[in-house]
Amino acid sequence: MPVRPVWHDAPVRIRLVQPSDAPALARLVIDNRDFLAPWEPVRGEEYFTEAGQSAGIEESLVRHAAGLVVPYVILDDEAVVGRINLNNIVRGAFQSASVGYWLSEHVGGRGYVTQAVAEVVDRAFSDLGLHRLEAGTIPDNVRSQAVLTRNGFEQFGYAPRYLSIAGRWQDHLLFQRLADG
Repeated sequence: MPVRPVWHDAPVRIRLVQPSDAPALARLVIDNRDFLAPWEPVRGEEYFTEAGQSAGIEESLVRHAAGLVVPYVILDDEAVVGRINLNNIVRGAFQSASVGYWLSEHVGGRGYVTQAVAEVVDRAFSDLGLHRLEAGTIPDNVRSQAVLTRNGFEQFGYAPRYLSIAGRWQDHLLFQRLADG
């Protein structure tokens, strides 16, 4: 039976990212630069501009059209407050994708990411027919681990020096959720 997370009456929804989201996303990445830095890859200065966000959105939508990703924004009412993506979609015998997300500091702790992950899980398993979702966190990111656990993900592995985050190769805890699990 699927695990249904509990959140705090958050008026949150997700939708496919749009080119018109570039200004809002640029403001968010600038405003949250220090907050997100410990959890993100080192970004070039272009990333923190409207043009950089626009280019990233365009690339994501091209990859979406190819069936490789599903790039969403997280909305609080109509305001963009973060991103959540299904990345590295693999079809065939695998039917799997990875989940990645970030949220603006000013709305943290309200259940927004928990709700957004729940929606992505529902869409991945029902609309896309995927069998498995994976997510990784730095061992110190207990808030993200709690989001995953509340959404029925289970830790299945430990990956040494898995991703370059904050300028260095960092270990990750690996979580998964199966459609029939």
